[in-house]
Amino acid sequence: MTTTATRPSGAPPRRPARAVRPRRPWTLSKTAVNGTLVLATVYTLWPLGWLLTASAKNTADLLGGNALGADNFRLGQNLHDLATTGGGIYFRWYLNSLLYAGIGSLLCALVCVAAGYAFHVYRFPGKEKVFGLVLLGVLVPTTALALPMYLLASELGIVNTFWAVFLPSLVNPFGVYLARVFCAGYLPNEVLEAARMDGAGELRTFWSIGLRMVMPGFVTVLLFQFTAIWNNFFLPLVMLSDSRLFPVSLGLFSWNAQTKAFPEYYPLVITGSLLAVVPLVLALVLLQRHWKAGLTAGSVK
Repeated sequence: MTTTATRPSGAPPRRPARAVRPRRPWTLSKTAVNGTLVLATVYTLWPLGWLLTASAKNTADLLGGNALGADNFRLGQNLHDLATTGGGIYFRWYLNSLLYAGIGSLLCALVCVAAGYAFHVYRFPGKEKVFGLVLLGVLVPTTALALPMYLLASELGIVNTFWAVFLPSLVNPFGVYLARVFCAGYLPNEVLEAARMDGAGELRTFWSIGLRMVMPGFVTVLLFQFTAIWNNFFLPLVMLSDSRLFPVSLGLFSWNAQTKAFPEYYPLVITGSLLAVVPLVLALVLLQRHWKAGLTAGSVK
């Protein structure tokens, strides 16, 4: 038996209950966000824009504050002076930097990925303690290691040689840590077990399967190390005294130190700095597709 409630006669009609809308969290408007991003972009690109225009100016324009002017464009003459000053030593510095950074970052990335692969795949006594020592190496600044490395290089007799700068660039504790993280995310143990069951040895498994599957990590370590070696300044300053072995960073510093006595070096330093940015931009543009491939790996089954 059911009962129905009746509204008394003469009572006002009931209003339907209004739905309570949840309060939207406070957010910035799209205009404010876009404006902030534009300002950050301008702030980031402004030094590069100044470098582009200043590299085409002469000494009088640079010292007179006319670096951003559109007149008196002489980039070709500055490049000619850069190639002829000191018998073309700038491009020798440039080649040295390409050798230090190119070969050094490639070998360093391979060593780091191999070490990260070993830490992820294999089990051995004291593995985590050894990995903890690797992480301790991340905490030590490279400038604090310059003097010990100089003493070691002096004992080996390689001070003021190519190897004094090249060999330390093959070690990167942060790269080992990063490689282990990538191996844990991109390298299923089932794939390695299947390769071993098919008769592949450990070295073949790493080279043909492991390295290819963690290629985004390899490229990441490669770019980090390439940038670090290319911009390295303190270690070559400590190790080298022969100007023919200088990287481009140390060479431009030596020219910049002479600008007070020889102001004609100002355009050379700025034009040389513009050329020194080119390899970093090219490396990022040419290798970014490997990052995109890594971000989409496993998204489609």
